[in-house]
Amino acid sequence: MKNKGLMIVLIVVAVIAIIFGWYISTRNSLVTLDEQTSAAWSEIDNQLQRRSDLIPNLVNTVKGYAKHESDVFNNVAEARSKLAGAATVEEKADGYNQMQSALGRLLAIAENYPELKSNTNFQALQDELAGTENRISVARKRYNDSVRTFNTKIKVFPSSIVAGNMGFEKKSYFEIADSARAVPQVQF
Repeated sequence: MKNKGLMIVLIVVAVIAIIFGWYISTRNSLVTLDEQTSAAWSEIDNQLQRRSDLIPNLVNTVKGYAKHESDVFNNVAEARSKLAGAATVEEKADGYNQMQSALGRLLAIAENYPELKSNTNFQALQDELAGTENRISVARKRYNDSVRTFNTKIKVFPSSIVAGNMGFEKKSYFEIADSARAVPQVQF
């Protein structure tokens, strides 16, 4: 009888230890995924800032050739300001989409100015911008993959219990507007 009571106590302790171990493991997993998502977002933010830093140089180069295109320059400046002031993923995505549109119009201006197209500074800035856009694309994919993994983890049972207790909430994807999906046709 004494052995049976001891056995029950040991089983209860073992079950509690297993549940506690699972809880800690799941908690650590969620924290790790949350941090990975934050790091992936930081990379997008870095690349958006890099692009934002390139834009004034590109605008100034184009301004030298196309002084009468002030509406386009104002649109680029407004889009850049909106992107710089964005705080959430949704605001950044919206700012990104507006910037894409404004940059498309800015680069379309160059079609009318053969001297601008042959300007080495303009070409170098355009190459830098293209490289940055590629980095943004890669960073956006990594971020969205990280968000998908995190969101899945907080939704599936039984880790959803731990996620709910810790206050983890679904993260937003960095999505582009449908209009930005079309590749602009710019010929130089």
